[in-house]
Amino acid sequence: MSLESRIQQIIGESIRDLHPLQGGMVGKVYAATHADNQQIVVKISHTGTPTLHIEGQMLQYLSEHSTLPVPKVLYHSPDLLIMDYVEGQSRFSTAGEQHAAELLADLHSHHADRYGLSFDTLIGSLHQPNTQSGSWIDFFRDQRLLHMTRAAYDAGQLMSETQIKLNQLASQLNDLLIEPDAPSLIHGDVWATNVLAKGDRITAFIDPAIYYAHPEIELAYITLFNTFGRPFFERYHTLKPIADGFFEVRRDIYNLYPLLVHVRLFGGGYEGSVRRILSRFV
Repeated sequence: MSLESRIQQIIGESIRDLHPLQGGMVGKVYAATHADNQQIVVKISHTGTPTLHIEGQMLQYLSEHSTLPVPKVLYHSPDLLIMDYVEGQSRFSTAGEQHAAELLADLHSHHADRYGLSFDTLIGSLHQPNTQSGSWIDFFRDQRLLHMTRAAYDAGQLMSETQIKLNQLASQLNDLLIEPDAPSLIHGDVWATNVLAKGDRITAFIDPAIYYAHPEIELAYITLFNTFGRPFFERYHTLKPIADGFFEVRRDIYNLYPLLVHVRLFGGGYEGSVRRILSRFV
């Protein structure tokens, strides 16, 4: 069965103008128009173990447990994901950054009893374990820092010397991090191309990597690749004050996780960034 025929069978309508879009770490991405002139986005898995159902589950979870704008999921299976098309570009005005801050501050106000999630998720194309814990520091150490250290090392992308230093830092986290008041729902992968805006308003957050966490790990990642700048952080701070020591200490520690994700995926210079952070602490 052709892709076009499969989509038509699932949504129960004919489609036209099926064409590829840019992006898609875990699949090829297409856009199409169906009978009522509404556009849809279609992802087809190209990985050895299809995982698009996890992306669909994460988007549905955000839709059901928060007010964060995300594409509506029409269908998901391991090898196929169909969503509503959301108009927007990854360019943000000052007002757009402020709107993003309001949306994420609201997202971070949705709480759970434990850190992690009831199901494992993805960060990019990589497995992201979410075994739940009552301690944020324990969760970050075991399910984020040490997990991705092992994954990068086992893939031959991380030197043993760096692994040893990461293990040393892991043993010091109780002295460097703080426990939040409650676990907060986070998007988990807020970099520019995963946020869409039209004019001064954010239209959607896409490609999530959700779990319940300390919101600081989300804020740290936003600074890593300069997704947003001062207007975002000033507005966020008025809504949810950022504790002292975040920018000076904790931000760099939290950014070891996405940097290790990049080491695992791409190798190269990202290990140098990891080592520069480690030199501050071990």
